[in-house]
Amino acid sequence: MIEIDNEVGLFHPADRVWRTLTDQELLARWFTEVEPVEGARGRLLLHTAGLPGFDAAVDAEVTERREPELLELRCDEAGRRTRLTCTIIPTAEGCRLSVREALDHGTWPAEQRARREECYQQALTGRLPAILDWLAFQQVDLRRGELGDTARLPVTAAIGEVSTCRRSRPVLIAVLAGAVLAIGLAVWAVLPTERQPVAGSDPAPLPVPTVANAATRPARAAVSAPPRPTTSTAVARPARSVAKPSRTPTALPPPAPGVTARYTTQSTRIFGYTGEVVVDNRGGAPAEDWTVVVTLAKGGTIAGASGADWRQDGQAVTFTGPPVPAGGSQTFTFDVRDPLAKAPEGCTVGDAPCAGATATP
Repeated sequence: MIEIDNEVGLFHPADRVWRTLTDQELLARWFTEVEPVEGARGRLLLHTAGLPGFDAAVDAEVTERREPELLELRCDEAGRRTRLTCTIIPTAEGCRLSVREALDHGTWPAEQRARREECYQQALTGRLPAILDWLAFQQVDLRRGELGDTARLPVTAAIGEVSTCRRSRPVLIAVLAGAVLAIGLAVWAVLPTERQPVAGSDPAPLPVPTVANAATRPARAAVSAPPRPTTSTAVARPARSVAKPSRTPTALPPPAPGVTARYTTQSTRIFGYTGEVVVDNRGGAPAEDWTVVVTLAKGGTIAGASGADWRQDGQAVTFTGPPVPAGGSQTFTFDVRDPLAKAPEGCTVGDAPCAGATATP
């Protein structure tokens, strides 16, 4: 039996994870839109036609439901029948979610099965945790002003003297303020006065600047350093210049002849999006080395990538991957965490811009 099995550990309770699996609006934010089938209880239509590894929308029927631990669906995707099982197991840190899809009738081509498994993995490890964090934030009670006196600092008083304590609170505050002022004056009186430099003594050493600061402030270093005696044999040394690190790689390998790239935003969510880049090799020889640099909007960070190795330096993310055969292509996807969900500011393969990449206004 052919199966797709994905498992992820989550730092959230089981009931919160269950809600993201069964709430129609929440499910649409991290996986796909869901539409109940009118007149058929327990029947759902999953709009998965645009997701990687899916051929069409999925007609699903709920066969078992045990809140908040098990949800099982019988699915039909254009004649291919599968069983989708979601299991939630509580752990000390939160819970563990397992999503398993088993094929009952039909086949999955190897490439389609791999892309389908990647789709599940990206949703479970990138978009689902973001939605859960958002839900957790929504459930925090920040209404401290509506609470009673127990939320304030305790005041020493007998049980039957609550009203007296409340009336005397301004007096108590004034007494405490006077005590703090008196202590402050006493401390100020005994503190030593600022030391004045003594004639002939060396001034206090300045803090040693970092490499970046030393390169940008040579005049200050020259003033603070004591003069050194020179002789006729002294040789002047040229000053060393320190270059500041740039956010984008300064020397990228040129792309192989005929190598181009295309960028598309695959999906968006509340706290980010998923981007896809297709590297095409239109040349007559395999492209052994290729480099794609995606410039994220300010504040964006990579949560993970599939199909390529990556390295982030500031806003620039450099992707490299396996050789692309002549006339072939290589596709990779990446998840971006961005509170504003802005698209990348740019994309290049070597020095050439990617098709479909436009700067964010």
